[in-house]
Amino acid sequence: MRVLVVEDHAVLAESVARVLRREGMAVDVVHDGERALESTSVVDYDVVVLDRDLPGIHGDDVCGTLAEQPQQPRVLMLTASGTMAERVDGLNLGADDYLPKPFAYPELIARIRAISRRPQQALAPILDHGDLRLDPGKRLATRGGERLPLNPKELAVLEYLMAAEGRVVPTEELLERVWDDATDPFTNTVKTTINRLRAKLGSPPVIETVPRGGYRI
Repeated sequence: MRVLVVEDHAVLAESVARVLRREGMAVDVVHDGERALESTSVVDYDVVVLDRDLPGIHGDDVCGTLAEQPQQPRVLMLTASGTMAERVDGLNLGADDYLPKPFAYPELIARIRAISRRPQQALAPILDHGDLRLDPGKRLATRGGERLPLNPKELAVLEYLMAAEGRVVPTEELLERVWDDATDPFTNTVKTTINRLRAKLGSPPVIETVPRGGYRI
């Protein structure tokens, strides 16, 4: 899952990003509305965690602009005010959910996962392929009933490939959807992660390399 965190409080923004990355999400961070609109114009984010009280371009205006995009991301709006009127205003602007500050990280994670599933209702919550099973909500992958010792990035790659249902996923697409913009696009990070994942998945192999194409389950 690719997530953009828009929060002008730098310490809080980095704390949120760190927590979400531990959950296997690819997270970019910006601190104002202008940078948020720049980032969303070039990257198709699944979810934008948007502080309402931003300097410069207000969070309300950012939310309204995102709602007009053809491939609009889901928006989880954050604010220091948790009044009913504030929540209604935010939802009317196009936000998918609303979370008042201060918040608990488990609730933030749960809300992000919940709204990210809304445009993909046809996708089963549990992904299966033969004896391989992945539960995205629990961040748990098993094969033959045995839990696989996958780190968050390996889980994220496996989830993306399994959700593709046999479609060939190019390396560039994996890099864009599973990693954040701090990753060097010319590194072998995707290949290295795939190789580690293959070793942990064991035999028979389930990830196929398609020459000049990418990878598929």
